[in-house]
Amino acid sequence: MRASFALYLNRALYIAAKWAICVPLGSDVRRCKRGNYDSITYVAMAQDRTTRKKLLGQRKPGADPKPRVRASEGSLTDVFGIRVGHAHNIEARTGCTVVLCEADGAVAGVDVRGAAPGTRETDLLDPGNLVERVHAIVLTGGSVFGLDSACGVVRYLEERGVGFETGVARVPIVPAAVIFDLAVGDSRVRPDSQMGYEASARATSDAVEEGAVGAGAGAMVGKILGAGRASAGGVGTASMKLSSGATVGVLVVVNSFGDIVDPASGQILAGARSQDGRGWLDTSREIERGAFARGDDKANHWQGALFSAIENTTLAVVATDAALTKAQARKIASMAHDGMARAIRPIHTMFDGDTIFALSTGAIKSDVTTIGSVAANLLSLAIIRVGRRARARKTR
Repeated sequence: MRASFALYLNRALYIAAKWAICVPLGSDVRRCKRGNYDSITYVAMAQDRTTRKKLLGQRKPGADPKPRVRASEGSLTDVFGIRVGHAHNIEARTGCTVVLCEADGAVAGVDVRGAAPGTRETDLLDPGNLVERVHAIVLTGGSVFGLDSACGVVRYLEERGVGFETGVARVPIVPAAVIFDLAVGDSRVRPDSQMGYEASARATSDAVEEGAVGAGAGAMVGKILGAGRASAGGVGTASMKLSSGATVGVLVVVNSFGDIVDPASGQILAGARSQDGRGWLDTSREIERGAFARGDDKANHWQGALFSAIENTTLAVVATDAALTKAQARKIASMAHDGMARAIRPIHTMFDGDTIFALSTGAIKSDVTTIGSVAANLLSLAIIRVGRRARARKTR
């Protein structure tokens, strides 16, 4: 009798969860199909008592009086306390993107999965270390040279009295991560301190501009045959509000070795183009053919001469106004990597420096499993948005 009741209860919860659909901020209800979310997310959203009602973003009264401009799938800036600014040199195809928090900062965590990362101040985010909050996150092009842009963000924040109080000065805490874009534009031009300052000054709570902007100005996708056959990458964003009142938003800069793939259909949206330029090479399939494993002259030429092992990385920021500890923020960042794995194939290779930061700006009570699961789906959506932008055009 108990077993029958348990089976009935599980079935009822499953059905309830399938109809408890979270609607991405700024999108039409008709866009929100049940197939967009996996079963884990259904259950998580059901536990969060999410309804099918479309909810508006939560803001403190008077915090942002001007009209909100939203992206079609929402934006990282739908999270209270988050502003985003881009600065770039389009001719040189490089730039930086700055995520600013409120003056009090945000609890932060990070998870680095790629084998070739370039970062700054990520050790501070370990739950065992002293500093609890960060004041900005910088995503930048220019490889290691681009880390100089974080100094401009530090200067911008210092001028406004924002930072960790040391007793003698307020020190802004600004972690950063880089992509390698030196091979696609003018390698002599890199994001510097001034560019970081400009991106900070341009930061706004309006919808994040997407595409080949900021840190995504020189981003490429699918570089197994080199930049000449790769597709354009760039910046993507998405957000969602839960019935608990918490909002989850993501921003991604896609500069991957692998291809962007629609998880639902398996269709390649952007990546390495075939030799005739009419279709997709399919990076995963090409690797499965054993070119790396053979180690013959042809494979060595392909691996060594046509692409560099340091030219790839996908960076992301996940933000929420739910209350998180540093350990929970790191867990959210870890769970969000699942979204990369769904939409980029292959991912987390020896040629990537994939890094995700997670930020908590508020005090709303919510479930970590819910936030992490939704963050993974939003990250997939943001990556797909980058792929769809690139699909219609060839790399310049």
